[in-house]
Amino acid sequence: MSIRLTTWNINSVRLRLDLLRQLAEIQAPDVICLQETKVMDELFPHGAVEALGYPYQAIYGMKGYNGVAILSKLPLGPAGRRDWCGRRDARHVFATLPGGVELHNLYVPAGGDLPDPEANEKFAHKLQFLNELEAWLKDEARAAVPARSPKAAKGAKGAKAVGAAVTPGAGGRILVGDLNIAPLEADVWSHKQLLSVVSHTPVEVEHLTRCQAAYDWVDAVRHFIPEPEQVFTWWSYRNRDWAKSDRGRRLDHIWVSPELAPALAGAEILREARDWQKPSDHVPVTVTLDLPRV
Repeated sequence: MSIRLTTWNINSVRLRLDLLRQLAEIQAPDVICLQETKVMDELFPHGAVEALGYPYQAIYGMKGYNGVAILSKLPLGPAGRRDWCGRRDARHVFATLPGGVELHNLYVPAGGDLPDPEANEKFAHKLQFLNELEAWLKDEARAAVPARSPKAAKGAKGAKAVGAAVTPGAGGRILVGDLNIAPLEADVWSHKQLLSVVSHTPVEVEHLTRCQAAYDWVDAVRHFIPEPEQVFTWWSYRNRDWAKSDRGRRLDHIWVSPELAPALAGAEILREARDWQKPSDHVPVTVTLDLPRV
C-alpha cells in the first residue's frame, strides 16, 4: 500500500483554501498535515476540505494563531492532541493511519528574533518545548520496546496528552511538521551568516539533534537528498525576489521511525508553491511510503 504524505505550514487554511486545492490536484497526497491553520475548531472548513477528497480530519486549532490539522483520504484510527509547556496553544495533533502507523503533526515555536532565553521569552519557550519533546520521545522509545528494535533511551516525564491512547510503535511512527529549525549546514543558504539567527543557532540545532536521536528518527528528505545538496522549504516574505536570492531554510521535516525506513519510496519539495498567488512562506514537503497491505 503506497501512501503519499505531505506536511505544509499553510499560514491560514481559510485564507489559502484555494492553494490547498492546488496541492490536492497537483500532488494528490493521501494525507496532508497542516500547521498554522489559524482557526478555531468550530470554524475549521470541514466541508470544503471534505470536498477536496479528505473526509477524515483530526484538528486542533485556536483563534488567529498556531493550529494543526491532519487531513486524510484514508480512515484515521485513534486520534488526539498534546499540550506542551503548560499551554493550550494548538501545536500538536496525532492520529493513527492504516496498519497502526502513528502520525504526529507538530508546530514548534518560532522563537522570536533574539537567540537569548534570558532576554527573549519566545526563545525560552522554544527551548522549553524542545526539552519537553526530547524527554517525551525518550519515554516513548522506552515504552515501545520490544515493539521496535532500535536503541531505546531512558527519559523523563512527557507532556500532557488529550484524546485516545495508542500503542507506542505498534506499526511504526511518523513525526512531521514545521519544526522551525534548519539543523544541517546545507539546510540554510549560508551556514556562517545564520549561526546567530534564530532557527539555525547551535543551541537549537543541538536540541533538535537530541530529539531526533531520542527515537532514532530517520530524516525522510535527507534519506533521498543527502548533504551537501542544499534543500529549502521556507523563504522569507521580506525577499522581493525569493527565487533569485534563494535565501531559504529547511524548517519543515518528515521523520520516520527506523522500522518504517525500508518503506521510504520518495521525497519531493514543491518549490513552485512559493510562487502561487498569495503564497505561504513555506512550501509543501511530500514523502511516499510503500507500506505492507493490512
